[in-house]
Amino acid sequence: MPSAYNRGMIDECLVVEFAVTGDDCPLAEASRETGVRIDCQPPQHRDDGYALLRFSAPAENDGLADFLDEDDRIRYLHVSTTDGRQNFRCLSKHACVVHELTNVGFMAESLRYRDGDAKFTGAVVGHDVLQGVLEAAGETVGMRLERVHQLGSEDENVVAQQWDVTPAQERALRTALESGYFSVPRGATASDVADELGISKSAFLERLHRAERSMFAQIFA
Repeated sequence: MPSAYNRGMIDECLVVEFAVTGDDCPLAEASRETGVRIDCQPPQHRDDGYALLRFSAPAENDGLADFLDEDDRIRYLHVSTTDGRQNFRCLSKHACVVHELTNVGFMAESLRYRDGDAKFTGAVVGHDVLQGVLEAAGETVGMRLERVHQLGSEDENVVAQQWDVTPAQERALRTALESGYFSVPRGATASDVADELGISKSAFLERLHRAERSMFAQIFA
């Protein structure tokens, strides 16, 4: 058992991002067959073997809901549409790869599926646990460590807390900054950032403007 499971305080917590290939879960297959990018929250696993799934995709997509509805592994599919996104809730009787990773210490924050591949973002407590996660993944799917860094204050939603913006608005700001939207000259257009977020251009601009208004109101109050 990894030493990070021993009693006592562990000082080291790592934020990690994995690229995953070869996952045969319903969402990976749906993203591959429809070409739709799916953003998923960590599954919640039940004692009866089913997993509760919550995920979203652009409202304008090529039959994602119909594809999932025909998947025998999916139960009780519910779909709603808000802010240019389709929001899905359902039960899945297929064991997700992330469940195996959770069993060995991976604390998932978000999962993103596109063209059959996935990116898992989360945290692990110490390098021993990280090694255990990589070994567990290697037995089931292809997995590559994309990024790893020490957990810092920037990972704890301090922007949202300090400036009174929503998590969705904070994500829009961060993605725009990282994409070069605020650079002079601009390194990305509003459409580019919206595509990265998986939302419409108008939805991105609305989030951006609401966040800017909230922050500017506090700065110049």
